[in-house]
Amino acid sequence: MVFKRLLGALGAGGPSVDTVLAEGPVLPGGTLTGEVRLGGGEARARVEDITLELLARVEAESEEDEHEGVVVFERHHVGGDFTLEAGEERVLPFALAVPWETPTTELYGQSLGIVLGVRTEVALGGARDKGDLDPLVVSALPVQEAVLDAFGRLGWGFRSADLELGRIGGTGQRLPFYQEIELTPPPALAHAVNEVEVTFLASATGAEVVLEADKRGGLLGGGHDALTRFTVAHADVPALDWASEVDGWITHLLEHSSAYGDHGSYYSHADPYGGGHTDHHGHTDHHGHTDHHESRGAGRAVLAGAAGLAVGAAGGLVAAEVIDEAGDWFEGDEGSEDGDEE
Repeated sequence: MVFKRLLGALGAGGPSVDTVLAEGPVLPGGTLTGEVRLGGGEARARVEDITLELLARVEAESEEDEHEGVVVFERHHVGGDFTLEAGEERVLPFALAVPWETPTTELYGQSLGIVLGVRTEVALGGARDKGDLDPLVVSALPVQEAVLDAFGRLGWGFRSADLELGRIGGTGQRLPFYQEIELTPPPALAHAVNEVEVTFLASATGAEVVLEADKRGGLLGGGHDALTRFTVAHADVPALDWASEVDGWITHLLEHSSAYGDHGSYYSHADPYGGGHTDHHGHTDHHGHTDHHESRGAGRAVLAGAAGLAVGAAGGLVAAEVIDEAGDWFEGDEGSEDGDEE
């Protein structure tokens, strides 16, 4: 058997590892399955720990600049505390729960340009080796497909998608970053809005759909942002007239140019997805003060975290780890990391 990675922790002749993911994409909230395949080296080795990490390439913005980094947003223990004999081949199956807020990388089989990865970390011989790195493909949930399909039927077009480091105030967001899908307006609305950014924050019961519009300026003032959110239960997705639903969302967004704040009062903790589709809005400035009036200028209700800041995530998720290794993850991956050199 040929293994993809030669672990450098023990030098030449050390063990090798290959992580094989099950074929096909996974869904947010689903289960990622596969196998970690170990190959013994020239001598026996003590394998202390094998961990899988889910990583995302994200953008971090500040007043000075914008740069990319890598966030580890989930870890999963596969095994360890055993001896791998020389030449031995061992297979460790795994089943990893994918967080509900995991970004979508494709829609109807078409890539959105989002980069996610699965990395295998092996601890042996008193050292940790960053081994296998594989791309992770995540499909859209039915609610995401329904909303985006409705935008398409209403004449909106896809511009781009990215991941932003930070938190959207007033939501139940749990990961330290969020996905923005940028849509261009149909001709009938081009005079009023430059684009609308859609963010989905899913959970086991439903999804918050956050809409932010970059509105064009009129004769008496410059453009500004408008932001609001709506909640949908997964169980309601098949029964809704989505074109009518999203058309109402857009109308509300463009007629109400306020954005919601970062305080818990704007989020229903008791039943965030019950009772159909509610919207909450208010504006938060960069100092965290809430304002229910119109959002003027570039004010946004996103509390962006600084690059490198460790953010505690709820629900057992690991603290965010930002790593300066964005680069080209998968192009030339084998050539640059294979072999026994560190």
